[in-house]
Amino acid sequence: MPNGICYKKGKHMNYLEEYKRWCEDPSFDEETKKELLEIKNNEEEIKDRFYKELEFGTAGLRGIIGMGTNRMNKYTVGKATQGLANYIIEQGTQDMGVAISYDSRKMSDEFSMQTALILNANGIKTYLFESLRPVPELSFAIRQLKCTAGIMITASHNPPKYNGYKVYWDDGSQIISPRDKDIIAKVRGITDFKEIKTMNREEAIEKGLFNVIGKDMDDKFINKLKSLVLNPEIVKEQGKKLKIVYTPLHGTGNTIAERLLNELGFENVYVVPEQAKPDGNFPTVDYPNPEDKKAFKLALELAEKVDADVVLATDPDADRLGIYAKDAKTGEYMTYTGNMSALLIAEYRISQMKEKGILPADGMFITTIVSSDLAKAIAKYYNLECIEVLTGFKNIGAVIKKAEEKKDKTYVFGFEESYGCLIGDYARDKDGISAVMSLCEAAAYYKSKGLTLWDQMMNIYEKYGYYKEAQISIVLEGAEGAEKIKAMMSNMRNKDIEQIGDYKVIKFKDVDRDYVKDMITGEESNTGLPKSNVLYYELENNSWCCVRPSGTEPKIKLYIGIKGENMENANEKLEKLSKAMEDLVRNS
Repeated sequence: MPNGICYKKGKHMNYLEEYKRWCEDPSFDEETKKELLEIKNNEEEIKDRFYKELEFGTAGLRGIIGMGTNRMNKYTVGKATQGLANYIIEQGTQDMGVAISYDSRKMSDEFSMQTALILNANGIKTYLFESLRPVPELSFAIRQLKCTAGIMITASHNPPKYNGYKVYWDDGSQIISPRDKDIIAKVRGITDFKEIKTMNREEAIEKGLFNVIGKDMDDKFINKLKSLVLNPEIVKEQGKKLKIVYTPLHGTGNTIAERLLNELGFENVYVVPEQAKPDGNFPTVDYPNPEDKKAFKLALELAEKVDADVVLATDPDADRLGIYAKDAKTGEYMTYTGNMSALLIAEYRISQMKEKGILPADGMFITTIVSSDLAKAIAKYYNLECIEVLTGFKNIGAVIKKAEEKKDKTYVFGFEESYGCLIGDYARDKDGISAVMSLCEAAAYYKSKGLTLWDQMMNIYEKYGYYKEAQISIVLEGAEGAEKIKAMMSNMRNKDIEQIGDYKVIKFKDVDRDYVKDMITGEESNTGLPKSNVLYYELENNSWCCVRPSGTEPKIKLYIGIKGENMENANEKLEKLSKAMEDLVRNS
């Protein structure tokens, strides 16, 4: 085979030599070597598996399952866990323990057990859920058990061949700067797999290091969510009539969702039978993502059959929620974007809190810079402070934590456009389970007023304006794709873009450089945001565009937002601006 060289962190890494080492080194077991020897004649596959290390980044690990340095496997998971263990020991918080959960993906249960036993071997207590549980329950459990950290084994909504490893800290939020960088440094400091400690389960149990979280945590979590219902009597009354179709898409959602809805009084909950059981092969979908319309195929078929009012889907780790709702006028099931569903929940909950006199005067509504500007309009109407943060729910969690410590603001609602929101401060990550509950409650409330959820969505647009958004992902896989994404961002960053489509650029923000340029006056200033590889273009006429590379997938993401005069006008504007932005980025 030819000598293959790639560039990595200022050093040349020979991926063929690394492949050979994995095939021959006694540190790697026979099963590993067998898998790798099967690809000995496929240099492209060898390169993709070994051209770099699977990066432990700010969102933890995420990658394709398989053997190699650039794959999710027991060695890369072990390295991440040992690095985290070293960090926890350095902090002196090993006795507080670490809570661990996992979803239905391939290897999730094995990785979670391995993670627990590595931590145990380092003298760190663990609390492992007895079986798979959703992200929001893990976040809740970290806070309940007063753990120092939490780990979720999941690749969220990625295709079936992926798995991942998310790290949380003691407030129940995913790790943020500078802690994330400190943990990453510890993980990178593991240079030999022999440094990874482990022990057997029996010994860990005997020493009081290995603990199991059972159904009592489910009870606490469900009771907490039920306490956040604003109109329980209306729910009970309308719950007899409202028809709900729900699918967990073969993931964790139905460990909680159906029971929660039933206990609240929703009597007509239809779980899609083909997708009810956890299955890491995700046999009925190509892509277990509630953002993907194709994932709703079976749910919509069932909805037609039972004449459902609302159709809901959570992703495998149940932090995201997708929704369809019936338009009574046409009989069609209409899809909602993540912005639409979150803002429907927000308008319902905030309006009801105001009506009941429980809306805090110091309330804050937190969103991200790539989410809908409709959030600002709703916040303004109800005299809430609208706080914008960078993409990633951990940044919303950080604002909640700061306010909690300073006791100067009260959290009311938070969301990001990627189909995730949080209705209370019981957890610190987005919660698809409480979103299911809240949307069903809202549906019951509006049904009592003779309205569908779609009617109410149109009412919101009438009230605040026709804000519409789009997201475009340009997928570029492998080493070449990574370089292309890097080049696109660099070219966009260094262009003096004065117009996108029909819209003049008013302000250009380069968050990575903490730089803002007013394109009208030439004035320069700072973003006030933490550094991140994000470019934001504020356009005339209440429009905007944004571009950033994904932190978890091989893609560059484009975000577009406009405000139209009516729905038709908004859709037309959005389509034109989306095309202009995509052309601009692709040609960069």
